[in-house]
Amino acid sequence: MDAQFRQRFPVAVLLVLLAAASISAQLKTPPRARIQTIKFESKLIGATLPYRAILPVDYNTATTTRFPVLYLLHGLGGHYTDWTTRTNVADYAAQYQLIIITPEGNDSWYVDSAGVASDKYESYILKELIADVDNRYRTIQSRYGRAIAGLSMGGYGAVKYGLKYPSQFVFVGSISGAFNVTRVDEKDAGSDWPDYLKLFGPVDSTSWKRSDVFTLVNDLTAARIGSLPYFYFDCGTEDAPHIFEANRKLSDLFQQKKIAHEYRELPGDHSWAYWDQQIKQVLQIAAQKLRLPRGRKR
Repeated sequence: MDAQFRQRFPVAVLLVLLAAASISAQLKTPPRARIQTIKFESKLIGATLPYRAILPVDYNTATTTRFPVLYLLHGLGGHYTDWTTRTNVADYAAQYQLIIITPEGNDSWYVDSAGVASDKYESYILKELIADVDNRYRTIQSRYGRAIAGLSMGGYGAVKYGLKYPSQFVFVGSISGAFNVTRVDEKDAGSDWPDYLKLFGPVDSTSWKRSDVFTLVNDLTAARIGSLPYFYFDCGTEDAPHIFEANRKLSDLFQQKKIAHEYRELPGDHSWAYWDQQIKQVLQIAAQKLRLPRGRKR
C-alpha cells in the first residue's frame, strides 16, 4: 500500500466518522411531550368526561418537581382530543415546563345549564377537574401555577372563568373567542333559540347575566379589577363579523375598565390553521405569567 495513502487513511476515517456523527445529531428526534388520556367519572354530571394531559418532557425524571398547569378548552362541536389531534400543541409545548390539560366540554359553553340540572360543566371544571389534576399530577396548586385558555367557545369559557374566579387563575387566553354568544336574540338564533334558553335561562335573567362577559366586566368593582388575572386574546381579521366585532368591543371595554390585557387582530379566519398558529403565542405568554419550577428558564 502506498505510504502516503497509509498516512492519510486514519485522517480519512476520522473525517467519515465526524460526518456520520454530524448527520446522526441532525437526524436525532428532539424530545417530545408525553400525552396521557384520563377517563374521569364526573359525579356532578353523572358521566365519563375524559381529558388529555400533555406532560413536560422531563416529568418522569424530575420526580421532585411540581409544574404549573394550563387548561386548554375546545370549541363548539369539538371534543377533548381536538387540541392534540388537530394542532401541533404537544410539539410546541415541549420547550415549556408546564402541564397542559384538554378537558371534555361537549357543547356546554362551559356553563352550568339553566335548563338541565345535570349539565353542570362550569362546576365540573372548577370543582372536579382541577382537583383531580392536582391529585393525579405534581402540580403547583395555587393561582400562580394555573392558567386557562381556549378557542371560540373555549375562548369564551376561559375569559368568563377568569372574570368570575380570579383567585383560580393567573393567566387567561382566548383565540377567536365567541363572546357574542349571550348577545344574540331569537331572530338571530333561529331554530337554536330553545338551546340558548336551556343553557343560559331567560334573557336578562340572573343566570343569563352571569354568563355574559360584557355584563361581568361592567359589574366589576375597582377592588375586583385589581385581583384579576392577566388576559390575552386575539381574533382573525377574516373571522365571522359577529365574532370579530365582539372581540374588538370586549378589548375596548377592558381598556375603559383598565383591566390588564393584550388584544391582537391578525390575518386569519375561524380555522384550525389560525388556531394552530396562535396557540404558540398563548403558550409563550402563559409561560411568562405562570410560576415555573425553580431553576427553570422561561
